[in-house]
Formats: sequence, structure tokens, C-alpha cells
Amino acid sequence: MGIYSERILPYLLDFSMADSILGRYRREVLADVSGDVLEVGFGTGLNLPYYPDHIRQLVTVDPSPGVHRLAQKRLAASPIVVEHRMVSGEALPMADHSFDSVVSTFTLCSIPDVEQALAEIYRVLRPGGRFFFVEHGLSDEPGIQRWQHRLTPIQKRIAGGCHIDRDMGQLIAQQFDQMELKTAYAEKLPKLAGYFYQGVAIKRGRAEAGD
Repeated sequence: MGIYSERILPYLLDFSMADSILGRYRREVLADVSGDVLEVGFGTGLNLPYYPDHIRQLVTVDPSPGVHRLAQKRLAASPIVVEHRMVSGEALPMADHSFDSVVSTFTLCSIPDVEQALAEIYRVLRPGGRFFFVEHGLSDEPGIQRWQHRLTPIQKRIAGGCHIDRDMGQLIAQQFDQMELKTAYAEKLPKLAGYFYQGVAIKRGRAEAGD
């Protein structure tokens, strides 16, 4: 990996993603997380302060050593014991049906094969397990969409592969059996990068799956 992606970009991401507006979304999406938890795209650990008090252990994955180096202070200050794996969400090393909850915040935009990552998230969830997410992506306004498609190639180069034109609701719905979804522009953020998808997707239970 290059100097920019491992030495410069992690600091830029940590600074921009620590915004208090994004913190409100993190708090909302993590409020109902329970059981054995996996976080995909751990980054610099910005979600740690927002997990409910009953979460004491957490498994995380992220392929970037650069962002993980920045996470060390937050890990040291957190009461949560974190088991971190430096792997991609597209190839999770966990067994089927390992987790009650999987979390992704502002991560799916930058995974190259997002469909494969969502398939992996579904696989490692237990029947009845829940995928908690907040992501940005494709606007519902055609005029904004056109600019998102035009600018995504530039965004990918400067922001670690980030796509601002993915229809996150459609991608998640294609994989999961049930989904509760809210979409809206985030307060005070540019429309091009501030259309948010927030919700919970559910893997069907054993009886429903015919197990």
C-alpha cells in the first residue's frame, strides 16, 4: 500500500469522520446492538464510545494497518475487549452463524466487492440475527445522482475507494430477508455525499429458512 493510503489518508478519515453530526448517527444505529457482535470496517475505532454498556466484547475487521494504528488510543480507553482481524469484509474468516449482530458504519461505500461483503455478513449472522448500518450513497434526486456518478471516480482516488453513488438500500435488500430503512440528507452535509441510509436488516430465523 502507498504512503498516501497508509500514512496520510487515515488521519484525514479520522478527522472528517469524527464530526458530531456523524456521532449522532453512530449512537442511534448502535443503540440496540446485542449479543455477540462483529463490526465490519472498524477504522480508527470511532464507534467504540457509542456501543451500549452491556457490550463488553467485540470482534472487528479492517484491512488497513494505517487506520488501526490510529485506533490504539481509543482501544486503550475503552472498557470493551476488542479482537481485531486485519482482513477485508469480503472474506471473513469466521464460521457460519457466529454473530447475533453485525455493524457497519460508513464502510460499504469503500469495499470493492460490496455484494460479496454483504453475502459474508449474512453468512456469519445467526438465524434471526441483525445487521445494523448507517451508510451514505446514491441520492433520490436525479440531478444529484448525475453528479454523484460523475464525481465517484475522483472520490475513489482521494478517499480510499469511497463510492458516493451506491444504492445502499437496494444492495442490502438484495441480500437480506427483511429490512427497516430510513433515508434522508444529513444535516449540514453536502448533498453529493450526505444522502444517508440508516437501518436494520434481519436474517430469517431457522423455522422460516426451513432448517
